Amino acid sequence: MSTTRMSPQQERGMAGNESAKPMTKSEIFAAIAESTGLARKDVAKVFDELATLIGKNIGKKGPGVFAVPGLMKIVVVRKPATKATTRPNPFKPGEMMKVAAKPARNVVKIRPLKSLKEMV
Repeated sequence: MSTTRMSPQQERGMAGNESAKPMTKSEIFAAIAESTGLARKDVAKVFDELATLIGKNIGKKGPGVFAVPGLMKIVVVRKPATKATTRPNPFKPGEMMKVAAKPARNVVKIRPLKSLKEMV
């Protein structure tokens, strides 16, 4: 009698439907419209307005932070510029490689809130 152990990734794969595909935008709008009783066009307007609101808040004139209540926090992080340098090549020990300079840039980070983490 042999027992095989599965990794957590394998267990998660077995728990969920592996052939399931993510919902499309139309399917999401239809599902929300059905469960709330709103028209599909109204649901689409809500999502459009949410996108506009997020854009205003994380844009240049906004505070750089937007929270979707109970789900996630969207934050803009300023990455500083880096200088060109040489570093050891991780794939060829003993050899140095050139790393190009990168300009300063803004990066969007999305942090899940507690309730979203608990859904998984």
